[in-house]
Amino acid sequence: MSASPLCAIATVSPRARAYISHVYFAWTDSFDVCWISDPESRHSRNLAGSSSAAVTIYDSRQTWGRPDRGIHLFGVAAEVDGRRAREAEQAYAKRFPSYDGLDDSLRVYRFRPRTVQLFDERALAGGTLVTARVTRDGLKWLRTEVWA
Repeated sequence: MSASPLCAIATVSPRARAYISHVYFAWTDSFDVCWISDPESRHSRNLAGSSSAAVTIYDSRQTWGRPDRGIHLFGVAAEVDGRRAREAEQAYAKRFPSYDGLDDSLRVYRFRPRTVQLFDERALAGGTLVTARVTRDGLKWLRTEVWA
């Protein structure tokens, strides 16, 4: 997850249309993805109506035709407050040392993955996608698919 400071978040609009936004993110020990955003942004408004979301993280400097890697996460996201927001902000500040706290117009969001898909052609064979469920105890393997 450290391959990029940005992730792409897919949300669902009230009219059931997909929407993608890029945000700077951090993550917790439980694989929760955290970001800070304006509650009036489209992805934030979408999450207020439907918590369904997906996140993808990858190094955008990868070269076509060479071994790639990245991660897809599927789950739910929402604006958080209290302890969950403090934990998310701590993770964010650790990743981005110049972050100096929220202003009144921004909120903390947290994505809780239920399923992850990992591809890492350097560590695994080419065209291999590993899917796992996120549990309280960590990741639980579900399946491995190979297309090469």
